[in-house]
Amino acid sequence: MALSESQTEKFLDSAKQAAETILETVKEDGFIHVFSHLDADGIAAAGIMGKALWRLDARFCIRITQWINDELVEEVLSEKPQLIVFTDLGSGYIDLLKEKLSDFKIVILDHHQVSGEQAANFVHVNPHLLGIDGAKDVSGAGVTYFVAKAMDKENVDLSPIAVVGALGDLQDKYDQRMLGGLNEKIVEDAKTTGLLTVEKDLIFFGRETRPIHRTLASTTNPFIPGISGEEDKSLAFLVSLGIKPKFGDKWRALRDLSEEEKRKLCSALADYLVSKGLHFEASNLIGHVYILNREEPWTPLRDAREFAVLLNATGRMDKPGLGVAICMGDRSSAFEEAEKVLEEYRRTINKYLGWIMEKPERIRELENIYVVCGEDVIKDKIVGAVSSILSMSLPNPEKPLIAYASLEEEGIAKFSARTTDTVVNKGVNLGEIMEVAAEKCLGKGGGHNIAAGAQVPIENVETFIKLVNDELVGKQLRGEKVGG
Repeated sequence: MALSESQTEKFLDSAKQAAETILETVKEDGFIHVFSHLDADGIAAAGIMGKALWRLDARFCIRITQWINDELVEEVLSEKPQLIVFTDLGSGYIDLLKEKLSDFKIVILDHHQVSGEQAANFVHVNPHLLGIDGAKDVSGAGVTYFVAKAMDKENVDLSPIAVVGALGDLQDKYDQRMLGGLNEKIVEDAKTTGLLTVEKDLIFFGRETRPIHRTLASTTNPFIPGISGEEDKSLAFLVSLGIKPKFGDKWRALRDLSEEEKRKLCSALADYLVSKGLHFEASNLIGHVYILNREEPWTPLRDAREFAVLLNATGRMDKPGLGVAICMGDRSSAFEEAEKVLEEYRRTINKYLGWIMEKPERIRELENIYVVCGEDVIKDKIVGAVSSILSMSLPNPEKPLIAYASLEEEGIAKFSARTTDTVVNKGVNLGEIMEVAAEKCLGKGGGHNIAAGAQVPIENVETFIKLVNDELVGKQLRGEKVGG
């Protein structure tokens, strides 16, 4: 559904109000504490806000976090900042913030579903408050970009980072993997300033940087059974099509293929995916590609989706400062270090996927959902990436997937839930389900209709799974309301 002019105007007005609050604090030389989420979108959002504040010579610090908890609250109480800015975070924690931080001035720049009643000391910018879909029309980085642009028009050069954030959050939901809604305005800003080019092409990770067989082997969206994670089989697949992987002694990247070779590869992959029953994945091979013109060719920063994976890797592998530094413009030591982190991240993901596939009982199929038991093997910060990959290659794509990892030392389990647009269109809202189920199990949850998360005490894991499967997903599929 297209956004109305009124919705867009009201959203931009709320962004302007947040910008004024931030500028006022900077003018008074107040200290600003920025908290952001650890995924690609959150790191992009932190980078945008960090660069905007740096340009104003503001006093600020940035912290990347997985959630808002007592430790974070204690940090705020001890540092006493004049302003707290939450980017890609905060809308699901309003009651907690009201209870614990009522004496602080707070700006929330988020796109997740809102939980709790608004407070007088909050400036809250969120598309959901205006009936705009935060799962596909604007990301956390996008919300932050509109505020940064309202702070100073010079910040229009941060638009490519907001595009990276949106793609990292898988918001390319429009025709042929295109960004739409408010994201479209950001794309226009980036194109108008000559910073971005948009083309249609095969969508694979590494199209700029990697030998073709490695590009195929490292692709997880779509996940190609028997090729993803298998370099030798990818190479054999190319050779069987008569596509030469090398030119002389130099490996060829996807960008080096002729149009005829691309057509041949696309057609063969589509046939292969359909033969495996993966019709949706087959239709997802070609789409809009977002190229960052100022970035060096042959680097992971040139293609916006690759850039997003790099940011996600830094956050998930406990090196988020590298990602924020890159978003703020560092192309030397931080970038070199981040490339190493990306390789380690990919190895870790493949290791976890291999571990899950080893034993059938690690993916349980229940009546309404699939459950992946990550136990204490899968790292809690990576369980979301694993669930995203697995959710795209389920035998029955009509069922949502929830995956969890146990943090024994903290006594909690971290859940990550994913589903498809088809299931969402049937009335399932994972954000609501995670929130209601977690609350009943003495935990906390929320997110988007298509992707959400929760944390619950370990002893309540089975109760939580039963609630999600028996009661909540089943109820929503029957058209019943869940929660208050």
